[in-house]
Amino acid sequence: MRNFLSALLILTSACISCKEENNKPAVADVRTKADSPAVKVLPPITHYTVPDHSPMDMVYFPKDYPLLKMTGKTQALPLMRVIYSRPQKEKRKIFDGLVQYDMPWRLGANEATEIEFFSTATIQNKKLNPGRYILYCIPQETRWTFVFNSNLYSWGLEQNRQKDLLQFDAPVEKINGSIEYFTIATEKISDKSADLVFLWDDVKTKLTVSF
Repeated sequence: MRNFLSALLILTSACISCKEENNKPAVADVRTKADSPAVKVLPPITHYTVPDHSPMDMVYFPKDYPLLKMTGKTQALPLMRVIYSRPQKEKRKIFDGLVQYDMPWRLGANEATEIEFFSTATIQNKKLNPGRYILYCIPQETRWTFVFNSNLYSWGLEQNRQKDLLQFDAPVEKINGSIEYFTIATEKISDKSADLVFLWDDVKTKLTVSF
């Protein structure tokens, strides 16, 4: 009888232990969402992700060329593209201030502004061969002098007038309002010609380019 009671007591204790163990929450139940590898949030890698203060942009003519290319509506090359960086006004005086009159300006920030023609271009009855050029200007109050230069792959504007190729004068217009980011754009005239437009603050000027 004593052996039977001892065995019964041991069996009862084992059953209670199993019940308590089964009532414990599973490890997966107490983990937070943040602990899960699938949703774990990593700290930002700031030395890779800080945006440039003057973002780089690329302008095409035709201006909708990337969309035409991606949707298979054209297999041809564009006629022209411009690569430049876009400084901000930030309440500063721009012309005859940040940008000095009668001094060469890179038409943007950071790297020298580059323009590429994929066909022979004509500006003010002068021809430029297909290829890449640096484009800068010498601004004045009533006109800008645009200069095409062959000193490619330079940061900023490494002035080398011996590599100037052609230059063109264009009148300045005053616009209503103020453009915060320096902007270069193309405005279509025909399938083979466009105005290359430059805007910043309350100033606008343009070069007409045909192909």
